[in-house]
Amino acid sequence: MFTGLITDVGTLLSVEPRGDLKRLKIASHYPHDGLALGASVAHNGVCMTLVGFGPRSENDGYVSWHEIDAAAETLAVTTAGSWAPGDKINLERALKIGDELGGHLVSGHVDGVATLVSRRDFDEMAHFEIEAPKELAKFIAEKGSVALDGTSLTVNKVDKTRFTILLIPHTLDVTIWGGRKAGDRINLEVDTMARYAARLVEAAGE
Repeated sequence: MFTGLITDVGTLLSVEPRGDLKRLKIASHYPHDGLALGASVAHNGVCMTLVGFGPRSENDGYVSWHEIDAAAETLAVTTAGSWAPGDKINLERALKIGDELGGHLVSGHVDGVATLVSRRDFDEMAHFEIEAPKELAKFIAEKGSVALDGTSLTVNKVDKTRFTILLIPHTLDVTIWGGRKAGDRINLEVDTMARYAARLVEAAGE
């Protein structure tokens, strides 16, 4: 489980096709001696397992590297299939018992890919309008929570399949959202509680 509070922004170093999967190598600011094989780390909201890691000696500001395998399903239903070397990646390590839950509970299981329709900047903040896949729009509600590229965000307004969010300067500075623009594809995970609520309504109708 995750909280949707991004703890680092890494850079994708390489993409190596291996049959139906791709091995991705990412540079990060996580100390390598704090990583572990098999650990879960969210990459732009996608929970992936570390299959390799080590220290980084290059003078580029990053202190470690790690590798993950993106399987065929992940490549098909998330933006991971289009990631390329040089891309910036939102990172979050898995929640530990006792950690502060500052965002909302995020599973790291992306539901679909949304599209950024427009961006409007003002007072160092940014207002985004996003188009959700039709089948997921029913789970998005005004003042509710969504995870977009792994970032826990509050929905401002909803109009059919479109919704808006407002990002403060801090979020723009410490995540990849500062570089987001119209046309970008975004990993979307809807709030689990919204899914349960929708299912209860359906069950009542049945």
